[in-house]
Amino acid sequence: NLYLKIDKDRVECLNEAVEGSGKQVFKPWNERLDKSTFVESDADEELLFNIPFTGLVKLKGVIIIGGEDESHPDRMKLFKNRDAMTFDDVHGEADQEFDLQPDPAGVVEYNTKVVRFSSVHNLSIYFPGNFGADSTRVYYIGLRGEYSEMQRQEVMICTYELRPNPADHKTDVFDPSQHSVY
Repeated sequence: NLYLKIDKDRVECLNEAVEGSGKQVFKPWNERLDKSTFVESDADEELLFNIPFTGLVKLKGVIIIGGEDESHPDRMKLFKNRDAMTFDDVHGEADQEFDLQPDPAGVVEYNTKVVRFSSVHNLSIYFPGNFGADSTRVYYIGLRGEYSEMQRQEVMICTYELRPNPADHKTDVFDPSQHSVY
């Protein structure tokens, strides 16, 4: 479970009815059946999650527990490494799409194409609709995979001189006023 590797402070959910409720569906496996925390769509049935990780992830599977009856999402689109996606961006080609089945116990895992989802630092999950309700409800999103620390590369700003200026380099090695030629 990649629950502890999600940067929960930076998780973003678009079209949520209650501000900040999208972060609450990422919870430990043993709390997946807790129906007290959920996210529900606001204006229509669409939901979009932008999920940053604290390192690099090889995503192997996704588990979704949705709402009862018709409020469960019916499709899911996954996009990798596209920071700050909006609803304008979701109409492009997804990295992988799934037709979802209602799963109140969270036992159905949707396996990803591991080769395509290696080195993921940001995952976007888009739910375009549901099984017929006015709003979409999600209780749990579980992500399974392998985690590795992100190798940070520091930026170094350097200035190179094409022609050195002797006035910039004070030294006692050669001082023409101290030397005389015979």
